[in-house]
Amino acid sequence: MKIRRGWWTKWVVRFVVATMKLLFATCRKEFVIFPGTNGWDPHVPDRFLFSVWHDVLLFPLLVSRPQKMSALTSRHQDGAYIAEILRLLNVEPYRGSSTRGGAQAVRQLLNVASQFHITLTPDGPRGPRREMKVGLVFLASRTGLPIVPAAFGCRRGVRIKGAWTDMLLPVPFTTTYCILGEPIHIPADLTREEIDDNKQRVQEAMNRLYARVDDWAAGRDGRVETKEATSIREAA
Repeated sequence: MKIRRGWWTKWVVRFVVATMKLLFATCRKEFVIFPGTNGWDPHVPDRFLFSVWHDVLLFPLLVSRPQKMSALTSRHQDGAYIAEILRLLNVEPYRGSSTRGGAQAVRQLLNVASQFHITLTPDGPRGPRREMKVGLVFLASRTGLPIVPAAFGCRRGVRIKGAWTDMLLPVPFTTTYCILGEPIHIPADLTREEIDDNKQRVQEAMNRLYARVDDWAAGRDGRVETKEATSIREAA
């Protein structure tokens, strides 16, 4: 019975991934990327911590193919499904959370930080929605990797309600938008007060980018993050 369930789970996961790929393939994609931070480009020499809110987590996985990317997932059963999805999308999962296996997972991420980008959802596994926790800043301080704030949206979409947040999905044939902002460098050996100050820096950067993405999706020009940023349009 366990074998059947295992095979059934794998088929369900593959079906979900194929469906999501097909959905995003119908969409037109537009990006604004700060030079050198493109996590979809295998030739980018540096490594980064990408900060992505929970409710748009599917976008960085599906607007293009992640390259040399890792991510942290839960050790609960739903984390097993997510880990399988990540592998199918070319992302290396490390399993742990604030309550189970977190220290071990962080050690693993520290070990691979020179090889892989790391994507984290800094509003944590339980919310509140789009409210920064200290974990991302702590990891940046320990690894030395800069934090890249990443914002995503779409012209038309639907939101699937969850326990503490919702999940944004584009409707077919709409336009999706992405802004990767200027990297934020976090000093090493921070005090608790300094961690909180830097957490607020990242929170404010995320808020600014999402305000621009919302303007862009609404037909107002929110594309320009800095004069050095590059704008890319990709038709479906």
